Amino acid sequence: MSTYDLGSLPVHRVGYGAMQLPGPGVMGPPRDRDEALAVLRRAVELGVDHVDTSQFYGPDVANELIHDALHPYPEDLVLVSKVGARRDAEGAWLPAQRPEELRRGVEDNLRTLDVERLGAVNLRLMDAGHDVPADQLVPLEDQLAEMAALRDEGKIAGVGLSNVTLEQVQAAVGATEVVCVQNPFSLVDQHDLDVLRFCAGLGIAYVPFFPLGSAFPGMPKVSEDPRVLAVAERRGVTPAQVGLAWLLALEENVLLIPGTSRVAHLEENLAVRDVELTEADLADLAG
Repeated sequence: MSTYDLGSLPVHRVGYGAMQLPGPGVMGPPRDRDEALAVLRRAVELGVDHVDTSQFYGPDVANELIHDALHPYPEDLVLVSKVGARRDAEGAWLPAQRPEELRRGVEDNLRTLDVERLGAVNLRLMDAGHDVPADQLVPLEDQLAEMAALRDEGKIAGVGLSNVTLEQVQAAVGATEVVCVQNPFSLVDQHDLDVLRFCAGLGIAYVPFFPLGSAFPGMPKVSEDPRVLAVAERRGVTPAQVGLAWLLALEENVLLIPGTSRVAHLEENLAVRDVELTEADLADLAG
């Protein structure tokens, strides 16, 4: 399996995202703790060296599972987290955008994962158009300055961005080194193609979330797209594998972090490493 650099850290292009490990709504303990631990251990056994997580998954739950399953960590395992949000007791997603909150988020991740440095941390910005308290409207340059300070202190190896526009990425790379961008992108939702191409031109890793389409009801899903179903049937693979293989073929800077709470589904996702779409496949998927 090919690799791509996440800043100074080479990782395999198919990793694992821990968001699905906690309970429903990314809150509380997992449906099956033993299975969740088995998923993490199996991922590493199969060569995963890039695990994406966050303190607010659970909250605390995903990180604690990662620690219990994998600590002491393999030397080549790159743990990536994100900051910029928090959860309340009801599970609502609340902003935590102030510099001191970003720092606290990084330090909480370090504590629960029991590491001295994270491979990268994504600054997750707020969705445009949402009501945001005035004290959470922080200039991007102030947020980046805090993230850069955390990097300079050795607490994170690289600064990433999540949920960002092209203009925000351009502003960020003018202010500090950016090692990755994490935005929604898939075969059925290509609105972020300009950001992906911009990152590719600069050698910045691009990590799509919702790589198989939206997880929300009523929104397009890759596995239901007729083009994907036709290619999957012809090639004898699953629709999910087609959707993931399409992303890998799009640009070499794409890193995948498909998530699941089941070992069988994990193995299916990782098997995309053996799926190479043909020119005919790609043409049909573009149609």
